[in-house]
Amino acid sequence: MIRVSELEVVPVPAARLGEGPRWDGRTGTLLWVDIPAGHVHRLDPADGSHAVLDVGQPVGVAVPRAAGGLALAARDGFMLLAADAWEAPAVPEHLVPVTAAEPPGNRMNDGACDRAGRFFAGTKAEDDTPGAGGLYRLGPDRHAERVLDGVTISNGIAWSPDERLCYYVDTATGRVDVFDYDPGSGSLGGRRTFAEITRGLPDGITVDAHGHVWVGLWEGGALLRLRPDGQVDLAVEVPARNVTSCAFGGPGMDELYVTTAWDGTSGGELLRCRTSVEGLPANPYRELS
Repeated sequence: MIRVSELEVVPVPAARLGEGPRWDGRTGTLLWVDIPAGHVHRLDPADGSHAVLDVGQPVGVAVPRAAGGLALAARDGFMLLAADAWEAPAVPEHLVPVTAAEPPGNRMNDGACDRAGRFFAGTKAEDDTPGAGGLYRLGPDRHAERVLDGVTISNGIAWSPDERLCYYVDTATGRVDVFDYDPGSGSLGGRRTFAEITRGLPDGITVDAHGHVWVGLWEGGALLRLRPDGQVDLAVEVPARNVTSCAFGGPGMDELYVTTAWDGTSGGELLRCRTSVEGLPANPYRELS
């Protein structure tokens, strides 16, 4: 049985809709976003310093960029920011439009990169119109391709340690699904149910070094750790109703960071606990040199 310490509130500004925590192993910092505010947050746990970058539009997730800087899934599409974005206005170095080809009102949401550096992120309608979104893959050539149709709320995406499986959440389905994944080509196939979620709705996910899937429960007030067979291994109670995502970080990759959303009475804090398992840092987006 794994050990999980009591959750503590990290002393950073609360978010209206905190999402997408990602540990940047190169800089030893945590990235996360406040989606409607258009803010990317960065925390250095070593000294407690905190910075905020204003993107100027809603932003679903921020990941490190191998060339330096950030890659974002923002309202309009995939946005690349240079390394000096934290010291200057966040002007996109490059934007790959996505939502211009989608129904009006769609925006990008959560996402993540595989080890090859492909950036997968999806879309949703602001009013959650069923099937209005999709899942996209941004390749190293800065070309985005739609790889999944009929998505309602594209949310967590993560891979098994050997990258032969890709876990995916369309929140409206109430499930965590799993695909067979080809790490050579980045192709998805054989979609099937991995776990039915009955306590709230599934949101963001991460996978630990043992291949267990951690999922935040929107309207469920908890995190679940799912075994590789999809069965619940552990439930971690969270002092917020809307738990949006989680990510491992810290020097030993054994600290679990949890993002939450304000529900009108509570939530919005960034939380942290220590565990007896390790995770992996976020893979950066890699471009052709």
